[in-house]
Amino acid sequence: MKWTRALALPAAAVAAVAVRDLTQKQHAILHNFPVLGHARYLLEKVGPELRQYIVTDNNDERPFSRDQRRWVYASAKRQNPYFGFGTDNDVERNEGYAVIKHRTFADVQPAVHPNVGEETPLPCAKVLGEPRGRRHAFRPASTINVSAMSYGALSGPAVEALNRGCALAGALHNTGEGGISVHHRHGADLVFQIGTAYFGCRDGRGRFDLERLKDLVAADPVRAIEVKLSQGAKPGLGGLLPAAKISEEIAQIRGIPLGEDCHSPSRHAEFSDADSMLDFVELLAAETGLPVGIKSAVGQDDLWQDLARMMSSGDRGVDFIAVDGGEGGTGAAPLTFSDSVSLPFRLGFPQAYAAFAREGIADRVVWIGSGKLGLPENAAVAFALGVDLVNVAREAMMSIGCIQAQRCHDDRCPTGVATQNAWLTRGLDPDSKSERAANYLRSWRREMLKVAEACGVQHPGLIGGDMVDILLGTRLATPLWQTVGYDDPGWGLPSRQQQEDIRRLMVGAPEGGSAPPSSTAVDAPDEGREEGAPGSGDGPARDSRIDDSATPG
Repeated sequence: MKWTRALALPAAAVAAVAVRDLTQKQHAILHNFPVLGHARYLLEKVGPELRQYIVTDNNDERPFSRDQRRWVYASAKRQNPYFGFGTDNDVERNEGYAVIKHRTFADVQPAVHPNVGEETPLPCAKVLGEPRGRRHAFRPASTINVSAMSYGALSGPAVEALNRGCALAGALHNTGEGGISVHHRHGADLVFQIGTAYFGCRDGRGRFDLERLKDLVAADPVRAIEVKLSQGAKPGLGGLLPAAKISEEIAQIRGIPLGEDCHSPSRHAEFSDADSMLDFVELLAAETGLPVGIKSAVGQDDLWQDLARMMSSGDRGVDFIAVDGGEGGTGAAPLTFSDSVSLPFRLGFPQAYAAFAREGIADRVVWIGSGKLGLPENAAVAFALGVDLVNVAREAMMSIGCIQAQRCHDDRCPTGVATQNAWLTRGLDPDSKSERAANYLRSWRREMLKVAEACGVQHPGLIGGDMVDILLGTRLATPLWQTVGYDDPGWGLPSRQQQEDIRRLMVGAPEGGSAPPSSTAVDAPDEGREEGAPGSGDGPARDSRIDDSATPG
């Protein structure tokens, strides 16, 4: 009896913890794995100490290191995103390391407080669809948006959380190639992706159906259409959704049979080369009035050469080009394709961009980058290369709970993000996770605003190729634009008019500063700045201005 009584109290405590874990909505791991899930948080807490002796350091893990994941998690939870005691990156020996070059004296200076700038709009430097006169051209309100991840690849609660997060942060949500579901209809503006299987806009035989597409975009808040040629995870291969992840709802949305693997072809049936692809793009744009673009990983460069040459005449063209790095990819894929097919972003994007720059038409296209660009240090390099917008996928998944378990392909994602298992998805609460997604998107914009201002410019789109150096250990630092083979340091920047427009829109963004200048300061104003004036401290000077008529809802 004594030993049973001795065990009763601990058992009751464990039961109480289990009940609390099952009823709380903040942590999917604890809901799905009550009691045992606490071990994960304990190991995470003592991880830095343990890694001094065993396992790995903060930068060894892939595809995202512990430091990178920690920054995303802290941003999503609005915790302190700062790191102490200097960098633990091996800057002295790392070849290809990118260093952002700050400017000592400039008209702008970043705010210091960790959260200043989160509410500041950071719109695209270009108006999407304007050069080709699309009826529904608009200026994207956010330079960071959520990339293509289909309902099916992600769970319904995950898609809903991301959509609601995008709505809160004013970002665009790409549907992925799996069509539009009820989970996509929670307030965010959409980019509808058309893949090789034409899910959501196909007839009973699987052929593209223009009328269904027109009905779809008329019924939903679709702001642009993206024609997917390939993706970083498995370029040139097509898609695969395992039968285990196909529910009745997914089968109905996609128009596919239940209980069978869902295959997307590796090539489009509606066009066969760059010339016919431009005809298809112009058909979609004419019938819907929406901006239409393409998404592709970069392999052989004849596509970009042909496309730039054909667009230089001005009668046909894409409105945006989304370049996906070979290191990117939420989709499950054969190891060979994940590891070795298509160029990494930093090598692939310049090939595509340079083809258009040499034709003098790079500023007619809105350039979108993806492939670990949800990390500000990578995004700064991307903007210097010519990116106008950044799409994030895995970082967005981490903001709503993904722990990089790498179980996306077997329907056993422990946090309910990339699974259709009802028990596991039940632990993902869209109410709390949508707030975290929005926090992450805002934090990224805040960080990018500070990086741009440290470089002496008002917007990330104004970061030039001469503001980033690529290191060869401690032996050589080469400007980025030279490293990637650009002909001019101005390549990567918007046109002069576009630069003027974005500077105007960023008037009043938060600035850092110092105490008012004294009477002995060189070039001091008569009375100096008063406390709270623009540039005198951390906080907004006056409202940033965005043309509402050219911004998503």
